[in-house]
Amino acid sequence: MKRWIGSLAAALLVASWSAQAAEGLPPLPDSVKAKGVIRVGVKCDYPPDGYLDASGKPIGIEVEMAKQLGVYALGSADKTELTCVTTANRVPTLQGGKVDLLIATIGVTDERRKVVDFTDYYAWASSSILVRKDSPLKTIQDVKGKKIIFVKGAWQIGWFEKHMPDVKDMRLDTVSDALQALMQGRGDGYAHDFAVQVGIAKKNPNVRMLEGRYQIGYRGAAVRKGEHEWLAYVNAAFKKMRGDHLFDKWIKQYEDPNLLAEKMQMWDPAKAPAEAK
Repeated sequence: MKRWIGSLAAALLVASWSAQAAEGLPPLPDSVKAKGVIRVGVKCDYPPDGYLDASGKPIGIEVEMAKQLGVYALGSADKTELTCVTTANRVPTLQGGKVDLLIATIGVTDERRKVVDFTDYYAWASSSILVRKDSPLKTIQDVKGKKIIFVKGAWQIGWFEKHMPDVKDMRLDTVSDALQALMQGRGDGYAHDFAVQVGIAKKNPNVRMLEGRYQIGYRGAAVRKGEHEWLAYVNAAFKKMRGDHLFDKWIKQYEDPNLLAEKMQMWDPAKAPAEAK
C-alpha cells in the first residue's frame, strides 16, 4: 500500500512539474504526443553543437535543445529520442519518418524551404576555408580553379557553384573525413562553417584559415512540410529556452572558453551582420 501511494505521489509530482515546465507553450500536437517521445535528429560529428562523448552518447548545444524539448513536452529529457544524422542524410531521415524534427546545424536556404519547413532562426553563421599551414593561398579569392573539399550536403557547395563554378570539388561524409583529406593533400582547401573551422584552426597547428568570410546566413530547426502545429510548438519552446537563459548556459558548458565571446554572438540572430540572408 505504501509503495503504491509513493508511486502515485511520484507520478503526480512528475505530472505537476511537466505542466509547470510547459507553461506558456501551445498544446503538443496529438501526432507527436501519441508517440510518447520527441524524436530528434542531431549531428554527432560537429562539436560543440552535436558530437559523441567518450561513451558514444550524443552531447552538445543542439543536443541540449533537443533534450529540453522532451522536458517541456513530456516532463523528462529521457523522453527525447536522439538519432545521429549527417549533413547528407538529415533531410531524408526527416522525410522518411525516422525523426520528427531536425536540430542539426541546418542553414536556412530557399532550396531547402522547398522540402522542409523551418523554425524561427536560433543562430547565424558564416563560412570559411581551411588550408594547410604551408599553403600558398592567402584569401578566399585565391581558391578559384583549385580543388576544394566539402562535406556532402553542406550549403557551401551551392555558394561555390554560383560564385566560383571553376572550383573542382571533392565531397566527403564527415568533418573528420574532410580534415583528413586536406592534411593528406587531396585538396587545396576545405570549405565549411566558420563555427566549426575556427575551433579546428585553434587546436591544429598544421592548418590555418584563409582571410575573409562568405555566405553569411541563419540556422533553424526543420520539420516536415505542412506540420504547422508542431512547428508552432517548437518555435514557442525555443523562445522559452532563450527566455530561461538556457542557451547561455549550454554555450558556456560546451564551447571553448577562448571562443566564448564570439560564439555567444553567433547564437543570437539579432547580432547577425546586416548582409545576412
